[in-house]
Amino acid sequence: MIEKLAFGSIGHESTRTIFGAAALAHDHITRADADRALELLLAHGVNHIDVAAGYGDAEEWIAPWLAEHRDAFFLATKTGLRERDPAYAQIHRSLERMGVDSFDLIQLHNLVERDEWEVAMGPGGALEAAVRARDEGIVRFIGVTGHGLEVIERQLQSLAEFPFDSVL
Repeated sequence: MIEKLAFGSIGHESTRTIFGAAALAHDHITRADADRALELLLAHGVNHIDVAAGYGDAEEWIAPWLAEHRDAFFLATKTGLRERDPAYAQIHRSLERMGVDSFDLIQLHNLVERDEWEVAMGPGGALEAAVRARDEGIVRFIGVTGHGLEVIERQLQSLAEFPFDSVL
């Protein structure tokens, strides 16, 4: 079995290998491919799935697995939208696409560019959508993700602005 460690300040004991469902977003992926990948997760005890609304059909590919095995996985998703209302609507679309009532973690996806950061973190921004979703009980935790050379600076800025539960 894969070793587990506490994830962020959340305390969930996530396997050191989490499943990035972006792997299911490619055009050549079939339902059978997705099923085989998810069978491997179960076989090896991987207990953390990281998906995003922007990962093609990945949310729909994992929905049947979540219907049968929701309790086996810490489920993290992301929104790449920066304004409150569109981000909130996207959170609800993701719930519907995956057939779940709640997520463990919603993340502001790839929040690196300064202008996008100001929108997402400002009044009427995506952070407000995430907080609303948490307050309504449809998500337990809020995180932020990023890529690239400027990510560290922006994530430190994000943490100074809001007590995110995880940084990826």
